[in-house]
Amino acid sequence: MFHKKKQCKHFKNITNTVSPKTQGCEECEKEGNTWNSLRMCLDCGHVGCDRASSGKHAEEHFKKTKHPIMVELPEKRWSWCYIHDSYY
Repeated sequence: MFHKKKQCKHFKNITNTVSPKTQGCEECEKEGNTWNSLRMCLDCGHVGCDRASSGKHAEEHFKKTKHPIMVELPEKRWSWCYIHDSYY
């Protein structure tokens, strides 16, 4: 079990409670691919696959939108900041 760190400054920009736009990775579903784990953007609700998945769509979403904070799905036990490359 790991202990969560204090949230970084990028969490202050998260103002709304968002819901996942899809049940799985949006891009993988369109492409017919599978994923290992999912991440949901806390800015807009985009769901993408993690870095261990071939598509790396959550990271791609960050690079396109500059939305840095993702939450692990489905449990939402921890969050990730792509700018700090760290979990919280």
